[in-house]
Amino acid sequence: MSTGFPYKLIATDLDGTLLRSDESVSQRTRDALAAATAEGAAHIVVTGRAVPWTRHVLDDLGYEGLAVCGQGAQVYDAGEHRLLTSVTLDRQLAGVALAKIEAEVGPLFLAASRDGLDGDVLVGPGYALTGTLPSTPFTDASDLWSAPLNKIYIQHPELSDDELAKAAHKAAGGFVTVAMAGEGIVELLPLGLSKATGLSLAARRLGLKAAETIAFGDMPNDIPMFAWAAHGVAMANAHVELRAVADEVTSSNEEDGIAVVLEGLLG
Repeated sequence: MSTGFPYKLIATDLDGTLLRSDESVSQRTRDALAAATAEGAAHIVVTGRAVPWTRHVLDDLGYEGLAVCGQGAQVYDAGEHRLLTSVTLDRQLAGVALAKIEAEVGPLFLAASRDGLDGDVLVGPGYALTGTLPSTPFTDASDLWSAPLNKIYIQHPELSDDELAKAAHKAAGGFVTVAMAGEGIVELLPLGLSKATGLSLAARRLGLKAAETIAFGDMPNDIPMFAWAAHGVAMANAHVELRAVADEVTSSNEEDGIAVVLEGLLG
């Protein structure tokens, strides 16, 4: 018997949202998502991680739908392990953007995500990588530009993430999109790209609309997704900028915040 779940699309961020700090998805959250999809809703993972850093999480979930990866750059078919769309960073523009930012704030620590299903994440000297995800060190800056990229990650020895993101946007916002995706994660993306861009592409493939979508997230890079979706739910652990634009705030990612909301909607 249908309980009439009110949304046809559930869009969830991964880190700080669907995933707990140990990168697992709780059984309660898995059950709530399964119940919602049994009512006819589609679930799309929308993450800043590029496909190579996302695939193992999706495989573990038994997830076979579409995923939006790389901050909207990639639409990935998890069931077929196939990249459907991919947007790359104009390397010339990115170089200009980096030069402009460094002219304002001084030298940056850099990492970059190469395009493709198996694209490496290159990590330069001084860049602090969070977690245990696979990466390849580089020392020669020319290595950074030798293959197509989805994004560049920047860190600064003194500025906070908020300060760096603000300075980067001010210096180079006409050349790249600046996104803050997590602790220590400030990214330079193709101009105009956001999670909303990728989510709208994936939704269109499924014949679903923004007005039928509920979205969950925790960081400022989720703001465009919340603006696109009918209803945006911030986790209790969310950044203050996202909480300010959310329609609702739920429990934290450690306390099954997604499940709390879905169970309420499922009645």
